[in-house]
Amino acid sequence: MSLNLITDPWIPVRCADGSRRIIAPWQMAEEGIIFPDWVRPDLNVACLELLIGLVYLADPPANKKDWRARRRADPDRLKTKLAAYEPAFHLLGDGPRFLQDMEKLSGSPNPVDMLFIDSAGGQTMRNNIDVMVHRNRYPCLSLPEAAMALYTLQDFAPSGGAGNRTSMRGGGPLVTLLDPGEELWDLVWLNVPFGQPSDMKDLPWMRPTRTSEPGQTSVFPSDGTRRFDVEAFFGMPRRLRLVGDDEGVTGVIQRPYGTNYAGWWHPLSPYYRIKVTEEWLPRHPRAGRFGYRNWLGVIAESEPKKAHEERLASLALIVREWCGQERGDEASVIVAGWAMNNMSPRDFVYSRQPLSRLSEDAEESLRGFIEAAEMVAAMLNRALSSVLDAGEAREAQREEFYLKTEPAFYQCFHQIAAGEKPSEEWLKVLRKQALDQFEAVALPGLSERDMQSMKKIAEARKFLNIELWGYGKKAGPALFTALGLPVPQKKRKRPHE
Repeated sequence: MSLNLITDPWIPVRCADGSRRIIAPWQMAEEGIIFPDWVRPDLNVACLELLIGLVYLADPPANKKDWRARRRADPDRLKTKLAAYEPAFHLLGDGPRFLQDMEKLSGSPNPVDMLFIDSAGGQTMRNNIDVMVHRNRYPCLSLPEAAMALYTLQDFAPSGGAGNRTSMRGGGPLVTLLDPGEELWDLVWLNVPFGQPSDMKDLPWMRPTRTSEPGQTSVFPSDGTRRFDVEAFFGMPRRLRLVGDDEGVTGVIQRPYGTNYAGWWHPLSPYYRIKVTEEWLPRHPRAGRFGYRNWLGVIAESEPKKAHEERLASLALIVREWCGQERGDEASVIVAGWAMNNMSPRDFVYSRQPLSRLSEDAEESLRGFIEAAEMVAAMLNRALSSVLDAGEAREAQREEFYLKTEPAFYQCFHQIAAGEKPSEEWLKVLRKQALDQFEAVALPGLSERDMQSMKKIAEARKFLNIELWGYGKKAGPALFTALGLPVPQKKRKRPHE
């Protein structure tokens, strides 16, 4: 009997007592279960989205009142609600297959390794350039591994060559999940959107695939009021059929021109608007560490007093609802996603960041503190051009600046949330770090440099200091303005007597 993803235990989890076990989806509501326990972080994040999607499919909260009333886990209720969808969740077999094309696709199977975003594509292998991405790591996957890898690929799908579509959030979307720091059910329930149970026919593999050959239109969400429906959690941008049996999956048949999604606002991702085209696009992570420099537009509003529609699609829907006191109390934010360079994966970003409900004044202060750090990082970058060429070396210095100032920022963040405004303290931190960092790079070996280089470094240090104290044409005054501090007045020269 092939794996059924509703009734069979297949999801590995960590438990509060340190043990590990395998559960069926309905058991996420049992006590003592903490987090998914797959061997890869991208599978864990995708698994959380899958569990959230299953609850949204079968038994979502109708509204804020219903959400609060049902916060306490009820495994028996969840088991009953999910059981109605059991026919749609077979991984293999002759009938409908989970997240796979209804049609029995023809063609030679690809290695099952292709289900992982950081695996080498066909052209990469032909050119023998799979250095950062690798081939043939997984000759066979168990059925649970294949199911989770399949969901992860469809959920995060990057560009995959001609006709192979990205996910409805583009390749490697940024995901933001609220985490109350309790058990798995609490995390899942905190992130389930309000709605009504969906019909089984709303799942895209329960009908012929809406393909996207040239001339075919894109697929927009069927619910125009929310701009997403259950397919947001179960999209099928790739036309795939797994090849295997009860022993495991050994190959994947892929055909081009799966569903091409447009106009979808996923409830677990932040969005931004391109001013020229007025188009809304999902945010994507950049390679490297996610820290406070990346907060604006992801877990904190990037602009004040936005129009209603613009506020509707900046922070993820779930984060906005939490900030608006529609759900939950204490929470942090899991920020995750594949940083992509077109078709090439660069890094999987995974971070937990603090979250607090802020007044409008506190939000404005927070934006100013982050913008001030950006300004000082730019000042430091300009000063370091006297000793370092543009490129990786200066980018490494920028990363170090943010890393070294992060502990002080979090302290300031909690003060801002408490109604304080530690602008002077934050300015001192930024100023000291920029000057210390410049001197650590520029001063060693200074006496051995030629006179022109020494002069250039001295001038860079002088202008950096001028700007950090609020002087200069633009940068210095802008720094003080961002922090809500009075801009220092230039001393006027006395006229000659």
